[in-house]
Amino acid sequence: MYKAIRLLNFIDKNIAFSELSVGALRVIKYCAITISTLYALIMPFVYQVAKMDDAQGLIVIGMIPPFTSVIIAVFAAVLQKLLKNAIDIKAENDLTI
Repeated sequence: MYKAIRLLNFIDKNIAFSELSVGALRVIKYCAITISTLYALIMPFVYQVAKMDDAQGLIVIGMIPPFTSVIIAVFAAVLQKLLKNAIDIKAENDLTI
């Protein structure tokens, strides 16, 4: 959350095309991957609890956070790559003129 707010502040200050934004997106991506991995490690325990209580909905609800984290990680990775390419193109154009 902190890095997302910092990224929004960079955009607000018109320094979105900088290495600071790329770094913030990198941290967001790694945090989302970590959260997804932790939830995936917890899922066997959730399965056992759902099996004992005969609550199949618990498994479906338990799968929402990992999938959400994976979507956030992919989105951050794509944005990071696009932003890095835009920074490289901007630097090349600045050197040409």
